[in-house]
Amino acid sequence: MTAPCLHLIAGARPNFMKIAPIVRALQADGRLRWKLVHTGQHYDRNMSDVFFEELGIPAPDVHFNCGGGSHAVQTARIMEAFEQHIANDRPDAVVVVGDVNSTLACTIVAKKAGIPVAHVEAGLRSGDMAMPEEINRIVTDSLSDWFFVTEPSGVDNLRREGQAEAKIHHVGHVMVDNVMYQAELLGRSDTTGFPTDAVKRELQANGGRYGVVTLHRPSNVDDAANLAAIAGALKTVAADVPLVFPVHPRTRGTLQKAGLDLGPRIHLMDPQPYMSFLHLWKDAAVVLTDSGGLQEETTALGVPCLTLRENTERPITIEEGTNHLVGTDPAAIVAAARQVLGAGAPPARKPALWDGQAAGRIVAVMAGDLL
Repeated sequence: MTAPCLHLIAGARPNFMKIAPIVRALQADGRLRWKLVHTGQHYDRNMSDVFFEELGIPAPDVHFNCGGGSHAVQTARIMEAFEQHIANDRPDAVVVVGDVNSTLACTIVAKKAGIPVAHVEAGLRSGDMAMPEEINRIVTDSLSDWFFVTEPSGVDNLRREGQAEAKIHHVGHVMVDNVMYQAELLGRSDTTGFPTDAVKRELQANGGRYGVVTLHRPSNVDDAANLAAIAGALKTVAADVPLVFPVHPRTRGTLQKAGLDLGPRIHLMDPQPYMSFLHLWKDAAVVLTDSGGLQEETTALGVPCLTLRENTERPITIEEGTNHLVGTDPAAIVAAARQVLGAGAPPARKPALWDGQAAGRIVAVMAGDLL
């Protein structure tokens, strides 16, 4: 009898960080077949054999090349491509991760075709319907058959929305699985070839500290006035500790268009490969970011994090982790950074089940249900 087959969906590079532990767990378990489907939502020239080797997974079995366009155009392209794909190669279940357009698109297509869907990182809610990701989360969860949840707030949200208890599984976080795997690998790797290595060595000379910045949320970087206000705060923080800023393309575009100068204490870099960026931020005195995933990864490795947003769908990183939700007011950003850099962050607890074994729990549930 042929083993059930899962189709694992990834649309953007961060999705592969969540898929990779699931692939490794499937390989170790051996009871289920799987195929890796890359929708091509985000094109990345660095998406190469080396990248997948770094993650410990093979290259995708399928690539749709559905990048570009508005949210509606992109979602429609992915739906059309995935519908054609499953008509010729029907899986027994579809696994989607996170909250990108590919997650939403493939969930809708699978359910209309009568194929059950597992949502990894289910139940997260920011309460902000202006975030496209929030809409993707809510719609995906309204259709899914398995909810694999990272933290108790996700369980509470799904219960409040009326989902059946038997479908909800608090398993921990595959992103944490991956960062722990990669950090262990990094400890055995030669880092001298990483683009971040030289600047890190320079800043750490004679016991020096540094901070790391990432910004990409449209609400922060698309409006020149908003970005200018945040940039002013970063320049003030940089007077206390130098900052390294791998700049997202949309952020760089606004910086250039508005003529914003961040000054000599903020080191601008191109976006970094995963291991090069991990090598940089894991030893930072503070991380300032609007990234959802980085809130969790910093908590996993105990690095102080300041989230430059007004809300977060990951409250466990504040309640137990190293994250501080500081908003975008410049004075609040500076005050929070000085607090962390001066007095230091209070001791943080790693959330329950953030132990590097979440993917194994997911595979055990799905194999138990499908076999």
